[in-house]
Parts: sequence; structure tokens; C-alpha cells
Amino acid sequence: MTTARETDAVFLMADLSGFTALTEAHGSLHAADVVARYMEIVRGALEDGVRFVERVGDGILLVADEAAPAVRTAIRLREAIEREPLFPMVRIGLNAGRVVERGGEFFGSPLNLTARVTAHARAGQILCTEPVAASTRALGDVELCKLGTVKFKNVSAPVPVFELVCRPDAAAPVIDPVCRMRVDPETAAARILYKDAPRYFCSLECAKAFLEKPDGHSL
Repeated sequence: MTTARETDAVFLMADLSGFTALTEAHGSLHAADVVARYMEIVRGALEDGVRFVERVGDGILLVADEAAPAVRTAIRLREAIEREPLFPMVRIGLNAGRVVERGGEFFGSPLNLTARVTAHARAGQILCTEPVAASTRALGDVELCKLGTVKFKNVSAPVPVFELVCRPDAAAPVIDPVCRMRVDPETAAARILYKDAPRYFCSLECAKAFLEKPDGHSL
């Protein structure tokens, strides 16, 4: 039997925002290609001291012994995803705490809270809890914004949540309303004016799907 041990760990979870919509719009084969490329990007973003634990669908779990390399990995991952053309945006959550490790698998409430924080993040956002924020403050060059407390399902007390590398003045990304991929307005395959606002599309197929049911694809 594999021995279980208690250990302190920092967890990073990340998934692709709108991945279900992308799969429905472009099919499972395209979705598989996106995940394969996503894994390449993830592995290329890993800082020393950060280990890949598992992938489930479009979600990944990374673990580190310290917060600093996990934070750096989160920032590198988001930046790499944002450089990728016609790709979904990523949402990332970090948390730290004492867990049980057995045979490379982790168990405990800190891991569950990491999943809650990740699900709370918007597309393109990196969120963390107080244990990670405390270590991040010591880095000095990573901006940190407190967003307030959040009451998560099945978590007894409200949790203070922080955003890493806040970008309040950054332009909002342009998202295809059908498949939820980020698109460049200059190179978009189609543009439709709807309710006095332009909508941009990665393909003519997505534009057609939008025209057939525009209110079903609101951003």
C-alpha cells in the first residue's frame, strides 16, 4: 500500500473559458487539437519547482512547494495563451494549504477551494487566496488587488479573494460569441452589427450560427 503523508503545497488550477461552446461550434476533433496545444503551452510555462499533476478535459492541476514559482507560472501561462491566435482564454486559480499526498495524488480542502476559486475567475483572470497573496506581496513586482470576500458553496466561511496582475485599463478582449474564442477584429472572418454593437467571428460557420439564433449567443 502506498504511504500517505501530510504536506504543505501550493495548487494552481486552470481551464479554458468557453471550451464547451468551442466544442459544440467546431467539433470534438478541433477541441482535441486545442487541448493538445494547450498542454504544450502549459508545459512551456512551468517554472522550476512547479509540477504537472493531472489534466481532466480542459482543466489542469499543477502543484508547487512554494507560492512564488506557482505565481510566475500563472502569469507566464496567461501571457502565452493571450499570444496564441484564435484560442480560448484561460482562467486561473491558486490556493495553498496542508493536504494529504498519496502516490502523487492530493486530497484535502485546500485542493477543493482551489477549484472553487478557479471557477469564480472570469476569462483571462488570475485569482488567489490569502495564503498565496501573502507570499506574492514579498515578490514586490507582482501587482495584487483585493476583490473582497466570496461565499463559496460547501465552504463554511467567506474567503478573501485577490487578483494577480490587475489590468483595469486593459482593453476588453474581443470574443467570438458562438465558440468563445478570442479573435482579432482586424483579421476576423466575419463582422455583424447587432443591437448597435459589432460582433466578430472566427469563421463564417460561427457567423451563420449567430445569425440563426443571435439571442442565444449573447456575450
